[in-house]
Amino acid sequence: MPNGFRRLRLAGTALIVAAALGTVVPGQALASGSGQLRPGAGSLGGPFVALGDSFAAGNLIPASPSGTPAGCLRSSHDYGADAAAALRVTRYIDATCNGASTTSMTQPEPVLRGVNPPQFSALAADDSVVTLTIGGEDVGYTGILETCAALSLTDLFGDPCQRHYTAGGTDRLAAAVNATAPKVAAVLRGIHARAPLARVLLVGYPDILPSQGDGCWPEVPFAFGDVPYLRGVEISLNQMLARTAAANGATFVDTYTATIGHDACQPPAVKDVEGLIPTSLAYPFHPNRRGEQVMAARVLAALRS
Repeated sequence: MPNGFRRLRLAGTALIVAAALGTVVPGQALASGSGQLRPGAGSLGGPFVALGDSFAAGNLIPASPSGTPAGCLRSSHDYGADAAAALRVTRYIDATCNGASTTSMTQPEPVLRGVNPPQFSALAADDSVVTLTIGGEDVGYTGILETCAALSLTDLFGDPCQRHYTAGGTDRLAAAVNATAPKVAAVLRGIHARAPLARVLLVGYPDILPSQGDGCWPEVPFAFGDVPYLRGVEISLNQMLARTAAANGATFVDTYTATIGHDACQPPAVKDVEGLIPTSLAYPFHPNRRGEQVMAARVLAALRS
C-alpha cells in the first residue's frame, strides 16, 4: 500500500477509534430497507466459504479483527458472515483478507503480525457455497485513490486524474480492468476444481461515488471532473466481473445497483460506503456495516433465485 494513502487511512482510522462509541448508531446495519436479512429455511448441506479482499472482509466493522491473522481485519459481520447466519449454515469459513488480490488465492499473503494462508486452502470438495469479491487490488484500487486524491489538489475543478491515467492516448485503468479478467477467470476455475459441488458467487463492488454531480471534496478527495471518470472505472470493473462470471460457471452478484444513492458522499444515516474520514466503524472508502448487510442481502437473493 503506498505510504501516502496509508497515512490517509490511518488518520481516518484514528478518528474513528477516538469517536467510536459516539458515532455508531444502534441498529444501523438494518437501516436500509434493501439490507434487511430474512432467516433461511434451513442449513446448507456443506460449508459456506467466503474468499476475497477487504470489501469481502468488512475491515474494522465490529467485531474486527475476527479470526487470525488479525492483520486481515476481517469482521464477524462481513457480508459472508451475515448471509451465512441468515441461512443458518452449520459451518462458515471466512478466509477473506485485507489487501487480497487474485494471487492471494494460491499464495500466502503477508499482513500485519502474520501471514494469511492461500485462500484456496479453505476450500474442500463438500463445500456448498463459495462467495468471492476480488479484482479491485489487481486493478490498483489503493494506488488509484492515493494518486487521484493528490492530483485533486492541483486542479480541483478539472480532471487531473483522468488526464494522468489517459496520457499518451491509452487509458491505463481500462487496460488494467481488461488485464484482470483472465486472472479472475483463473480464480473461478480454481474454485470449481477444489469445490466442484459448490454454488460459486462472484460478488461485485458497491457504489462508491455518487451517480450524479461532482462528488464531495474533501470527504471524497477527487477533483470534480474526475468523479464521472472514476465512477466509470468502477462500472467497467463490475461489468468485467459479470462477464467473467458468466463465462466461468459462476453467478455474478450485483451490489452496485442496490447501493446507488448510498455512496460515500451521502449523510451518515444514508451511506453504505464510507469516505476519507468514516462516520461509523469501517475502513475509509469501503462498505460500512449497513453496506455489508446490503451486499449480504444481494447474495441471499442470488442463492434463493
